[in-house]
Parts: sequence; C-alpha cells; structure tokens
Amino acid sequence: MAKQPVAVESGPCKLGVISVIGERYSVQKFGLTIFENEETEVPIDWGLDDLVVARVKAATGGDPGVRRIAFPKGAFEPFYNPKSRFIPDPNERLPAIVRGITPNVSCDRYLVATTYKGELPGSRMMLNGIGTFNQGLGNLIRHSHLFANISINLIDGRSYEEIKRPFVNFGANFAASMRLTEDPLNKLDNDQFPNPPATASSSAILREKTRALITDRLDRGLPGYLKQD
Repeated sequence: MAKQPVAVESGPCKLGVISVIGERYSVQKFGLTIFENEETEVPIDWGLDDLVVARVKAATGGDPGVRRIAFPKGAFEPFYNPKSRFIPDPNERLPAIVRGITPNVSCDRYLVATTYKGELPGSRMMLNGIGTFNQGLGNLIRHSHLFANISINLIDGRSYEEIKRPFVNFGANFAASMRLTEDPLNKLDNDQFPNPPATASSSAILREKTRALITDRLDRGLPGYLKQD
C-alpha cells in the first residue's frame, strides 16, 4: 500500500512555537529541616512539548500560521544553566538563543515556553520546573502536590526583542491563587507520590495529572499572550 503524503506547512509564519519544558520531572521531598530535603530530576517522555504546541494552536483557533520550531538538543542549555553568574551574558538569554536557531524561519513572532524555579507560597521552599513534592513531618503528617512553573515569552521575529505582557491575564491568575479551597489539579494522594523518585517516569497517574495541570495553566494564560497589539 502506497504511503500517504505528509502534510507540509506552507505560507507565512505568524507565530513560531518553541517549547522547552518537557524533558525533566522534579521529584522533591521536604522535611522539618533543610537536611531532610531531597530533590531528584527524572528524565521523562510525556509529550509535554507537544502539549504546549497543541494548546497554542487551540488558542489560535487552528491558525495555519502557527508553526512548531525545531531546535538542536542542548540549544537552551545556556539559558537553564548560565555560566555568567554575576555579569549577565546576552548570549545566554532567550532572544539570542532564539535568533541562533531561527536563521531561516522568518516568523513574525516566537512564543517560547520554558520552566523556572519558583517559591512555594508561604514558605522558603523552591519548586523546580514541573514536578511533584511531598511535605510534612516524619512519615505520618505529610501531603503531596503537583506543580507546573511555566513561563511564556514572546519575541519579535525581526528585532528579536522581547514583547512585554506585564499584566497578561492578571485577574484570572490572581483569582486562581486566592481560591478558598485547594485546587484539585494540584492535589496528589500520598500513595501516588513516586517512591523511589525514578518511578515517576513510568507513572500513568502522574503523567495524566501533570498534563491536566499544564493544560489548565496554558489555557488560562495563553489568550493574553496571543492577543494582537
């Protein structure tokens, strides 16, 4: 049987989507003191970058001008692990990296999804990227949650300058943070917390719950980033 031709994207590129969120899953455990804290990064293959692209396309109504941009493995290593600690190196910032991987692409704009380290509200605990954490005292009084620290950046396709969206979807995100009841998307049963951490990559429950959490975050945030000036 003859192979069906593969659809090729053609026409002008309005928005190039670059997602760099989906290779590592952070499994963190917090105790009463800093000496009880543990963190493990587990390699995963859950299609999270595919999910970002799919949600962007959904938010744009399937606009054919939205393209996924491929990039070499390790291209964003300078961004995640910069060598310049005291004097920022422009080459380690997103605009320079995006310029370097898109010399022949010519999109009007680029949307870049990355992860970041964020502080757990009401504590000094840092949550790294996308993952799950377990917190408590001893083995009895403990609770588990998921987290998804995802940052969206827009970059102009001609000047490669960042397009600022300082108050994007502020109202929706603020309302979500002030919920009186716990967000069910963040909640994880203690027996679903990966122990040992390496088992996270094979957990169907973690995969589906994490994808649902990321979908929620993206669907709330993307419309503000994708609005036309």
